[in-house]
Amino acid sequence: MKANSRHVFCFLALGLLVGSLPLGAQKDRREAPPRETVAKPLSEKERREREKKLRKELEAPYRKWLNEDVAYIITDEERAAWKKLQTAEEMEQFVEQFWLRRDPTPDTAENEFKEEHYRRIAYANERFASGIPGWKTDRGRIYITFGPPDEIESHPSGGSYVRPWEEGGGTTSTYPFEIWRYRWIEGVGSDILIEFVDPTMTGEYRMTMDPSEKDALLYVPNAGLTMLEEMGLASKADRFSRTDGTRLGTGNMPLPHRMNQFERLRIYADLQKAPPVKFKDLEAVVTSNIKFNLLPMKARADFIKMTNSTILTNITLQFDRKDLQFEDKNGVSRAIVNIYGRITSMTRRPVNVFEDVVTVEVPTPLLGEGIKGASIYQKSIPLAPGTYRLNVVAKDVVGGNMNNYEMALRVPAYDDEEFGMSSLILADLIEKVPSRSIGTGQFVIGTSKVRPRIDEVFRRGEKMGIYLQLYNFAIDQTTKKPDAVIEYEVVKKGDNTKIFEFAEDLNSIEGASPTQTVIEKVLPLQNLEPGQYTLRMRITDKVRNETLTPEATFTVL
Repeated sequence: MKANSRHVFCFLALGLLVGSLPLGAQKDRREAPPRETVAKPLSEKERREREKKLRKELEAPYRKWLNEDVAYIITDEERAAWKKLQTAEEMEQFVEQFWLRRDPTPDTAENEFKEEHYRRIAYANERFASGIPGWKTDRGRIYITFGPPDEIESHPSGGSYVRPWEEGGGTTSTYPFEIWRYRWIEGVGSDILIEFVDPTMTGEYRMTMDPSEKDALLYVPNAGLTMLEEMGLASKADRFSRTDGTRLGTGNMPLPHRMNQFERLRIYADLQKAPPVKFKDLEAVVTSNIKFNLLPMKARADFIKMTNSTILTNITLQFDRKDLQFEDKNGVSRAIVNIYGRITSMTRRPVNVFEDVVTVEVPTPLLGEGIKGASIYQKSIPLAPGTYRLNVVAKDVVGGNMNNYEMALRVPAYDDEEFGMSSLILADLIEKVPSRSIGTGQFVIGTSKVRPRIDEVFRRGEKMGIYLQLYNFAIDQTTKKPDAVIEYEVVKKGDNTKIFEFAEDLNSIEGASPTQTVIEKVLPLQNLEPGQYTLRMRITDKVRNETLTPEATFTVL
């Protein structure tokens, strides 16, 4: 009973307490809406701060790459594209595409440009550091951006210096300085001279536009006079009233063009820019847009030894006529393709440029049949052994379609002491040329005309030509002749069924010699079923006990 009385008392007390509240308060309490548990939306300022914080977190792994690794070679357009990226995945893709755009051999796993870039950074840090990392110095920047100079004039201790005439002549004393000469810098010009001076004698050379900055006696009255000043034709005080940005003691003597104040300013500004990227596909990094206005084109390169230091590089292009636009004029339908090719070295210096026009003419009534074939163009260029980048731009003049084709040229090196071979060429035409045409004209290699079948697709009614050059067979000291055998084998791809097999001795080949032997064969295809096949050759030099195994794949329709 006592426990129940306490409970009744508690309820009565609670009722009296509620009843003692003002009537309005009781009403407000009854009508108060339930409390919301949804978060309050962010203000615009808070949203921007959160996005900024998130972006910093995303950029953290790439900050060093952006601000150090590629600080000198990333273009303004690429920086603008970088700022548009929103996710770590996009940033990772950007980095991959960044190096891919600069890869001179994009069809290989190695990226020679990237490897060379990081080698330059390591070299700059090792050679140019002076209280700050070498890559941050002016010399480091130029070296990383443009590579090693062609010539360096170095004065590491300064001292006595005879000025060239364009600086006024005469003798003075200088701070340590260096002059770097580049014969060519793309986007800047030719015969570029860059001067670095160390006025603090601490090893930190800085780039200058004023050739007189290295003059240690510049501010010493009547010391280090130029030739004109010694002759009384100019005053040293006049140096400090010049308006061309220099302190040269040349008086009113005209200066060469490269020392003109505007030319010096232009070169200085251009040297601060990132090297140009030929193909600007930045938008593709973000939007992955694809355009289908390309002119289809096939290309290949073959290499034939001329000398140890010169390799004949045959660049062959093929256009299917059905992909060209024809224009009818006076009963003749004509298609025109303009071709521009450029070969550059690994450091992007031009090695060879060629231009040509390919014209296809077909009688208009026969146009339906005429467009079924293909047009082939070849350019032969002698190159030194090494790796190059080939860019070919082809434009259909009538239709306006273009193609910018890029490929690596790995020109092989040959040595008189080494057993070697040329490219193995599958041709749709091999024939001897007249004596007046030897070594000249398209598709001519030596005494033969060899027209490659670029796509290596043949029809059963055709004949397939096989062309190969072999170099430097060893001489058997007993017979005074080379001892070698050449084996041919054709197998069907997939099941490796052997279709054809043949072998011949080197000495049975007409015109064979130890230094160079030319293989010219014609293989009829009428007995081959449609499908893909592999031609395998095995050339064995029995004296050297060495073997070469060239092979090529072809298709029979």
